[in-house]
Amino acid sequence: MSKPVRALTVTDGQREVLEVLARSQCGSHREVVRAKALLMAADGVANATIAARVSVSRATVANWRTRFAQDGLVKFGQVREGRGRKPSIPDATIQEIVTLTKDSHPQGQTHWSTRTMAEAAGVSKSSVQRVWNELGLKPHRVDTFKVSNDPKFEDKLVDVVGLYLNPRAPRGADDLSGGERPSPPGLSQQER
Repeated sequence: MSKPVRALTVTDGQREVLEVLARSQCGSHREVVRAKALLMAADGVANATIAARVSVSRATVANWRTRFAQDGLVKFGQVREGRGRKPSIPDATIQEIVTLTKDSHPQGQTHWSTRTMAEAAGVSKSSVQRVWNELGLKPHRVDTFKVSNDPKFEDKLVDVVGLYLNPRAPRGADDLSGGERPSPPGLSQQER
């Protein structure tokens, strides 16, 4: 059996903050559990008992006590470097996905789909979707003007733009108005 550990030294201000965190309904679960464990440690409860009550290992409780004794509440909510889930996609692969998405398109297609990009980058389609969502990439959305391959496109474009810029200008045979405009029903010649 391990030797008993002294009660954790906690100031009144720190205790107050820990009590608020321990009662929190909307705080992160990790912080609530850690606050409860530290309050029990301040009351002199043994590490094994604390570990059993908050469902963590004795080593975790000992680490929390040590870290609190060193840093206080300054780094309370931070996860130490090297802890937590590691990124599943290397940065080089993410960069490759971004570069391919922005600078190229698959052969014979107009844009990348998650499946074609996943095949090209060697990752799952879900991973491609996550990268696109995180970076706001939408390869299926076209933000540019596509020019028609119609040989008379330029002439038609000039005519249409001309109508928008000067709709009352006199025109010849290509006048689209069809003559006199009909008046709203129920109005006499004088009311128009």
